[in-house]
Amino acid sequence: MTLEILTSDLLSPIRHGFFSRRGGASSGIFAGLNCGVGSSDQSQAVALNRRRVAEAMDVEPDALIGVHQVHSPVVVTVEGPIEGEKPKADAIVTATPGLALTILTADCQPVLFADSHAKVIGAAHAGWRGARDGVLEATLDAMEALGAQRGNTTAVIGPSISQRAYEVGPEFLDDFIADSHENTRFFANGQGDRVHFDLPGFGLHKLRLAGVGQAEWTRHCTYSDPDRFYSYRRATHAQEADYGRLISAIRL
Repeated sequence: MTLEILTSDLLSPIRHGFFSRRGGASSGIFAGLNCGVGSSDQSQAVALNRRRVAEAMDVEPDALIGVHQVHSPVVVTVEGPIEGEKPKADAIVTATPGLALTILTADCQPVLFADSHAKVIGAAHAGWRGARDGVLEATLDAMEALGAQRGNTTAVIGPSISQRAYEVGPEFLDDFIADSHENTRFFANGQGDRVHFDLPGFGLHKLRLAGVGQAEWTRHCTYSDPDRFYSYRRATHAQEADYGRLISAIRL
């Protein structure tokens, strides 16, 4: 099966892709294109999957640049392949051609950034904690340090868990209201005291508030489409031992 790569016209002509799980070598609960080195999947299968992604992005496998994601607002700037241990961070930026910046997700937001005029790109992992703590704004700051202008920058949120599938408790809502009462707009009533959180809506709000030129969500829900996407929450509900990781990539 060939790889399925979702793209956005807003990021054109910058090469990029939100890869679905289709077309990979993994099997079992990881069936498809699992690119999570940290998963319990067979390492040979993950390596083959990553080679297929590198080929699709027209780079060598060591030019797939990723970080040790920890749900933080930390951004790293890279000029070449990362040697040794990956830095703990949740976003990457570069102005160096030939590097494919990558983010791994399984419900959280993969966000790809580009200022095609300044030739600066970025990639961010934005779960609820990272988005709330400023990883998207920090990515734009780091891109500006390389010569980008946020008014010329496009940001696209890839496949993420949608509001209808993201049920949380009242304490989650309370934490967001403590930051700003306006955050109530990103919650809808559920059963009993449960509420549903609009993670992509919150991400778009943060991006637009930060002054990004254009922003959109591809409107793909990871939880609701098991044939195409991995989902941490779906795997948890199914009491599966582990879950695959989707990869998103962008390169100059």
